[in-house]
Amino acid sequence: MEASTILASTARATGYNMVLQVTIRLMTFVSNAVVLRYISRDLLGVLNVRLTLLYSTILFLTKEAFERACLSRRDGQDWRRVINLIWCTAPLGVVISVALSAVWLYLLERPEAGVVGDYGVGVVAFAVSGWVEVLAEPLYVTGQAFFFIRLKVLALGMSQAVKCVVSLVLVLTFPDWGVYSFSLAQVLSSVSYVALYYGYFAHYTASRLKKEDDHSAFPCVSMADFLPRVVPGESFFDAHLVHLTWSFFKQSLLKQLLTEGERYVMTFLNVLSFADQGVYDVINNLGSMVARFIFLPIEENGYIFFSQSLSRGKPAKEQAEQSVAFSGRVLNILLKIVTFIGCTVIVFGYANSYLALLIYGGDRLSVGSGPTLLRWYCVYVLLLAVNGITEGFVFATMSKDQVDRYNRKMLGFSVLFLTTAWVLTLNVGSVGFILANCLNMAMRITHSLLFIRRYFEGTESRPLSGVLPSTAVTASLGVSLMVTALSEHHLVTQGGVVNNVTHIAVSAVCLTVVLVAVFLTERPMLQSARSLLTQHRATHREHQH
Repeated sequence: MEASTILASTARATGYNMVLQVTIRLMTFVSNAVVLRYISRDLLGVLNVRLTLLYSTILFLTKEAFERACLSRRDGQDWRRVINLIWCTAPLGVVISVALSAVWLYLLERPEAGVVGDYGVGVVAFAVSGWVEVLAEPLYVTGQAFFFIRLKVLALGMSQAVKCVVSLVLVLTFPDWGVYSFSLAQVLSSVSYVALYYGYFAHYTASRLKKEDDHSAFPCVSMADFLPRVVPGESFFDAHLVHLTWSFFKQSLLKQLLTEGERYVMTFLNVLSFADQGVYDVINNLGSMVARFIFLPIEENGYIFFSQSLSRGKPAKEQAEQSVAFSGRVLNILLKIVTFIGCTVIVFGYANSYLALLIYGGDRLSVGSGPTLLRWYCVYVLLLAVNGITEGFVFATMSKDQVDRYNRKMLGFSVLFLTTAWVLTLNVGSVGFILANCLNMAMRITHSLLFIRRYFEGTESRPLSGVLPSTAVTASLGVSLMVTALSEHHLVTQGGVVNNVTHIAVSAVCLTVVLVAVFLTERPMLQSARSLLTQHRATHREHQH
């Protein structure tokens, strides 16, 4: 598949995923706003930190390595053996689910029964939920590889909607059910996710059988092709993918520590009470909204684009010059865009954190360390955005040996992060988690930038040049920071609806000025992005015809 065609598909995927992330976060946003008023902060901490960590750890350790390995570009890919390998996630998921459930039930400190009852039911339900979702993994990976974009959006959106609606209905109808309400909602969410994948591909393969002239490259003609199959005289697995999966699995153990590090510190070291964990999680979700709305879809689809455009493990000099140049150009544009968005989040997040928390959760969130925590999270968003793009490129182009070497570096990053988070949290509270995350992201970005610079040495591409905002945009951001900070000091701290609305209006005017500066001084970047999308959407339409 040509790089231009891949970009067209990934661009569409980015758009759909942005809609998905916005929809999911809005549903969660509204759900949390209601739930906060009906459950205790202790129950909130157990659900959103302890049990959600169990669920996400099961999924990550079971799926991540297989997805990264099986979505890597490789000529002559035998999808029968790929599907055989992906099905290893099912028994692996059972082992991981049982092992982690035992840890959560018998090794970790249990919440008091009078505060959070039926904790064991929640552990079992969230573990079962994680394993159920693994059953859709062969269909999910195949769909991702062949750009079934709307299917992923529909499946995740519907499952999240089921979770939010069921939990809200049960909490409002049976407020004394506690953990039972959220456990049932979680299991039903996973069941609906798996059911939609199997239902969709059952319909898709049946419709293909009726079309005698269907010569598409999709490897599965019937639902039986999604099942593991032995062919006499041929190996059951692709040895290269097995080794690559093992490399990514070792890396996944470390990456999970970095991704969910603060929750592991909370859960295993007890540095915060369940109530404080609940408040931290709410603010963490608020702070991560921009990252989940925009940056995560760009990161995911950027990884797919780079992994499909460039051959893994080959230096740039040994690859097609056009693919290298095009990938470098896309990398540069993505870095410039996420850097600007991240800087904008810092500027306007600083003066609006207190008001945002006051509106969303009242004094429960806005009093104390909440605003400071959210302001630091805005800094973390910028680092998170840049790391997502740079690390996505690195993981898409690294050889197996390079992945193994990076695993050892990740171990050092993990140890330093966890140690820093523990020390800082003991001294400055929950803000220490964000500071430790910032330090960790800075180290990972540095590593990725050095790799990218070495990768493009000897080529004409300079993807790291000119990624910072122009002088005019930087000046407008600096002025906006001062104006909005003064507005918050003189208006918001005085209280009153009129003052709050006036402050929001001041922030909106400043944001407009920044956007005008971007339009006037960053036209080359905007035109490049627009032309790339237009050109390759047209190419994609031609390819379909």
